[in-house]
Amino acid sequence: MPDTRRITGPEETQSPFAFCPQFLAQSAEAFSDGKRRDGRKAEADHRPVFLKAGLISQAKGSAFAELDKTKVVCAVYGPHEVARREDFSMQGQISCEVKFAPFSCRVRRQHVQDGREKDLSTQLLEALEPAVRLDSFPKSQVDVFVTVLENDGSALSAAITCASLALADAGIEMYDLVVACTARIHGTSILVDPSFSEENLKTVSGEKPGGQVTLGFMPSLRQVSALCYHGDTDLDVLSQATQRCQDTCHKLYQVVQDTLVKSVEQRMNNS
Repeated sequence: MPDTRRITGPEETQSPFAFCPQFLAQSAEAFSDGKRRDGRKAEADHRPVFLKAGLISQAKGSAFAELDKTKVVCAVYGPHEVARREDFSMQGQISCEVKFAPFSCRVRRQHVQDGREKDLSTQLLEALEPAVRLDSFPKSQVDVFVTVLENDGSALSAAITCASLALADAGIEMYDLVVACTARIHGTSILVDPSFSEENLKTVSGEKPGGQVTLGFMPSLRQVSALCYHGDTDLDVLSQATQRCQDTCHKLYQVVQDTLVKSVEQRMNNS
């Protein structure tokens, strides 16, 4: 049913930011004065991470993830009975939905889920399914809703880590937590946890376009749950980027664990 009450404006309307020189200006340089665009000194440096579990009281489990200016919130509901009979299965099911808030990007997003959001939802599902014990809730479904409040790069990796923390907060049985990291391959540089400006760097003349890889990793099991890549680069460089993402996931794993422990302790103190 179409939403006839919402004022969306004409289809041909363009954001004024699209005509600003600052918005259009892109550079091929990843470093300036020996530093990355947001001030980080090394390619492998990750932005400051803040995690919080149990924010949404109405949800079975919830989490908030902040990677500098990238902010993501996740709510988990269920398990509940599968609505459609044809989806009956002795294995549980997970439903994932990723949505950008209208104000999350430089250009205002529509309220209706677009193609990119559907792709991110599929990639999130593929990253979470291997870590969840689907046999622990047969004939049932768990719903995972992720909202990107602000997008300054690496939104998918933030969504995967946040959703994994929310599932654990909801008490869903898991083999391991999923921690994700993104790396941007630009020329000879491998930029861990790229910002929005680094994700949109111009291609260096005479070199391959590079690409971007997002790794979903289960550190305790030392298994990869998801590997998303787009671009064009050598296999050796892609392998280096994947290894750098894996090393970063190991570091972030301790942060996720500490956040989960604090959430459990807080619930026990409040009960």
